[in-house]
Amino acid sequence: MSTQRPIVPDSPVLDGLEARWGAVWKEQGTYTFDGDRPREQIFAIDTPPPTVSGSLHMGHVFSFTHTDTVARFQRMRGKSVFYPIGWDDNGLPTERRVQNYYGVRCEPALPYVADFTPPATPDPKRPVPISRPNFIELCERLTAIDEKEFEAAWRHLGLSVDWDLTYTTIDDDSRATSQRAFLDNLARGEAFMSEAPTLWDVTFRTAVAQAELEDRDWPGAFHRIAFQRADGRPVHIETTRPELLPACVALVAHPDDERYQELFGTTVRTPVFGVRVPVVAHRLAEPGKGSGIAMICTFGDLTDVIWWRELNLPTRPVVGRDGRMVAEAPTGLDSDGRVAYAELAGKTLHSARERVVALLREAGALDGEPRPLTRPVKFYERGDRPLEIVTTRQWYIRNGGRDAELRDRLLARGRELRWHPEHMRVRYEHWVEGLNGDWLVSRQRYFGVPIPVWYPLGADGEPRYDEPIAPAHATLPIDPSTMTPPGYREDQRGEPGGFIGDPDVMDTWATSSLTPQIAAGRLRDPQLFARVFPMDLRPQAHEIIRTWLFATVLRAHLAHGSLPWSDVAISGWILDPDHKKMSKSKGNVVTPMALLTEYGTDAVRYWAAKGRPGADTAFDTGQIKVGRRLSVKILNASKFVLSLGDVADDAAITEPVDRAVLAELAAVVADATAGFEQFEYTTALERTERFFWQLCDDYLELVKSRAYASGPATDSARAALRRALSVLLRLFAPFLPYVTEEVWSWWQQGSVHRAPWPVVAELGHTAADDPALLATVAEVLRAVRKAKSTAKVSMRAEVGRVVVSGPVDRARVAAADLRAAGVIADLVLTPGPGELSVDVSLEPVGSAN
Repeated sequence: MSTQRPIVPDSPVLDGLEARWGAVWKEQGTYTFDGDRPREQIFAIDTPPPTVSGSLHMGHVFSFTHTDTVARFQRMRGKSVFYPIGWDDNGLPTERRVQNYYGVRCEPALPYVADFTPPATPDPKRPVPISRPNFIELCERLTAIDEKEFEAAWRHLGLSVDWDLTYTTIDDDSRATSQRAFLDNLARGEAFMSEAPTLWDVTFRTAVAQAELEDRDWPGAFHRIAFQRADGRPVHIETTRPELLPACVALVAHPDDERYQELFGTTVRTPVFGVRVPVVAHRLAEPGKGSGIAMICTFGDLTDVIWWRELNLPTRPVVGRDGRMVAEAPTGLDSDGRVAYAELAGKTLHSARERVVALLREAGALDGEPRPLTRPVKFYERGDRPLEIVTTRQWYIRNGGRDAELRDRLLARGRELRWHPEHMRVRYEHWVEGLNGDWLVSRQRYFGVPIPVWYPLGADGEPRYDEPIAPAHATLPIDPSTMTPPGYREDQRGEPGGFIGDPDVMDTWATSSLTPQIAAGRLRDPQLFARVFPMDLRPQAHEIIRTWLFATVLRAHLAHGSLPWSDVAISGWILDPDHKKMSKSKGNVVTPMALLTEYGTDAVRYWAAKGRPGADTAFDTGQIKVGRRLSVKILNASKFVLSLGDVADDAAITEPVDRAVLAELAAVVADATAGFEQFEYTTALERTERFFWQLCDDYLELVKSRAYASGPATDSARAALRRALSVLLRLFAPFLPYVTEEVWSWWQQGSVHRAPWPVVAELGHTAADDPALLATVAEVLRAVRKAKSTAKVSMRAEVGRVVVSGPVDRARVAAADLRAAGVIADLVLTPGPGELSVDVSLEPVGSAN
């Protein structure tokens, strides 16, 4: 780091710094990763790939600023920072955006149309059906547009990522990496196919994993229904799902419930549909809920699935993948029951519920009228209709949900991780301990990473699902819907003795869980992968600990026998002024571009950096204004310091006040460094900011007169100010990259972001220096200013006498600076016990009252 003669603008301003310095950083490759450095000199970050199917929001700005401050700190510490950026562009959000944007919908059975042009005036209510390849082309076209807009926004925010390391979760390398990982899971027995009850979103017609669920309150009603015992007496159950009555396979009560002991082992007849079903006992039945006995249907909720599985009950499904009652009546219905079911076939569940209630009422099996209630119901986190449970054939990856040994190993991995803040580890452990099934990774969607297998067809044309055909690794990525497996021809697709491709794609988390492997080039650059994996840091929000963090730990554990990173830093949510979480569904989201333009990027980053790890933070324009005020003050204070006049780089800093301020700054450097080392970036910012304002309000005013003079004492002040400015600019650089780079360019070579992080030793203080000196002297000076302000006289007005009593040794050391700064005619220092006291008399000494 070398200095140059300062070239200070006459009127420095914040406006325009983003465009100017953004262009310089891009041209000079300021943040380029040096992959030739040894591992111990690399700091690798597994950056979250944001979804590009929407707009940038304040949550992005908040969490990505946190990560960027850490990246900048590590870079200034001399590390080569592996800091990629990715775009999460596959999956349902992109599909929905494409459907609405172009007015189309995917119809896989349609043929591909070359040079397809979407409607000139899209109508999302009347979408044009197009082939899957055409639909995917439109997805790729729109995501390319969105990604350019996102990149421009991120550059404006000043993220110090290496843009040459950009990846997308649907590009060739990501698809190949994801498919290779799946095939490795399959080869090791960790991936498997199963036909089983599956949580199903009837709107999007796709399976949903446990990690994608959320409970929402949903209106409904209790219906009290009479089943018949063999002797004709009724058994009453209460249900909110009477439309599932034809799917009933048993009644269940708690084994200790005295009311139903005589019923266990007997059968009862379902009303309307006339099916004999057993009465069974199970510990999950709730005696205090309703009548204490419930009907088991296949399937109404997840408890039904548990009962069905553990009690070895038959399957009698009635809900189709489209959310309607299936056309064919379930087995076991009597003749009247089949007639009744014919009235339900093809109906929506709502319509079927109304008809079943009417049939129950006609049969005298409805006891009283339905009682309205609101209850929590499972939803897909992106859906708007309650989930159903249908039996489907899906792919799973073992995750410890049914394997206690694997679950224990994953809990141990969580304890190996260093969590920031530490208490977030509890969320990980609760999730792992609460898993009730393996990870469902297949999805019935279109724009995603295809499941990379085919299935042979027997002579009867039926798929042999237990004999999947895997591609050669060298051929990845592949799309089995358009490519043929080894040893087959395309004309054998769908023909007896031929093959079919798996039509599904992988859950987007199945690819996102591999971001360390994708970004680090596991397949494309094994040398790079060996240098940066396992990575150092995973930054992310707390609500996706159960999905992204856990799934990434799982994949790394299974494939590499290690953690994917050593540390994880968790960001909180952004809350609106009413302290409610910001979300698009609530309509309280604030988009950042207008704020970045109005207040400046550094001001917005300042607000973001005030949010501590793991803590939810309220959006506050007042805090952003404070950040802008700080940035302006840095410009003006720097201009003042650098305009005082030249001073030799090696000028001696001799005056006690000057040495004291550097001694205190040394403590700031130590605290800020320790904060960053623990990912406590907010601590580093607050400590630096507090000292900066003290420097401006107290030290600058105290030494201003001396700094304008000449001689060794003047050189001491100027040298101390420049050294402090150099250190402060570097301490602020991770938070306020634009204003610090601007000031740095006035008098230093190179970029402040490539300058070394300050160390205590460069402040040159010794044990003899007194860091508390400035605070004591400032207290005296503040008393003088207060007296002048109260008297409403100029701060340059002369003070007749100032009497300082008590422990005055520190004030004595700085007496000359005090007299000059306060324009004090007579400074009297009176040693004594007790606390320091200051008495100010504005009248000249000896003047008459």
